[in-house]
Amino acid sequence: MKPILPLAILLATFFASQASAGSLANGSWQPSGCGSVPEAPTVDGGNIDAYNKSIAAINTWQQKSRDYFECLIKEANTDNGIIADHANRAQAKYRETVEKIGAEAEAAKKKLDKE
Repeated sequence: MKPILPLAILLATFFASQASAGSLANGSWQPSGCGSVPEAPTVDGGNIDAYNKSIAAINTWQQKSRDYFECLIKEANTDNGIIADHANRAQAKYRETVEKIGAEAEAAKKKLDKE
């Protein structure tokens, strides 16, 4: 049992140090460290040079979009983990409290039954 406690403390410290990755306001979640969503370019078919430039802009946009959405997923997963960990700890604390109250009630009942 002793090795589990240091692991639990390590995990709690890890999650607490990460705080949160994104922000939730009015039912809308946004990543906080990914910048803004890259704006999609348009294809310019006016002439060959304009077309080539627009294709280059599309390639750049695709890479920036990939980076943005990878960051978004990473932050969402971090926040999901923090939320799940918090909910699990709160539920465990509730269960412990219910068990403690139940044991106290049972002990009091036994004592009163003897009287």
